[in-house]
Amino acid sequence: MFPPDLAARASALLDRCRTAGLKIATAESCTGGLIAGLLTEIAGSSAVVERGFVVYSNAAKEELLGVPAATLAAHGAVSEATARAMAEGALSASHADLAVSVTGVAGPDGGSPEKPVGLVWFACARRGRATVAREERFGEIGRANVRLASVSAALALLEAAL
Repeated sequence: MFPPDLAARASALLDRCRTAGLKIATAESCTGGLIAGLLTEIAGSSAVVERGFVVYSNAAKEELLGVPAATLAAHGAVSEATARAMAEGALSASHADLAVSVTGVAGPDGGSPEKPVGLVWFACARRGRATVAREERFGEIGRANVRLASVSAALALLEAAL
């Protein structure tokens, strides 16, 4: 279902987490659960994947992850502040040790001069450590490609958090 290189990276990540006794949660908007889908594609992932949140709407971000309405109003759903709040909220709403979040404009519509199609914000939160955020501007490479590139970028954040 996923490209072999992503599946291999996911498998290695799960092995490292299993060895370290760490559990993962995902908080996904524009990827719609693809990160959790990739991780759970790997046999034995239940020892590491604690839960995933698909929070496509702002209401879901607020209700499930505790993203403040003021953050969404001031910065928008596609922003560093929202990505950080999503990752931190996923930790708070789970028993995971680390959480990755993704929120962006996959396209083909929905972009603006300030937030063009292909803009995606990520964050990774780990208990006891500072949350790390990252911005990617993938450009108008097509909805599926933005989403797949986002899965890869999210994996990179999780890998770096170990």
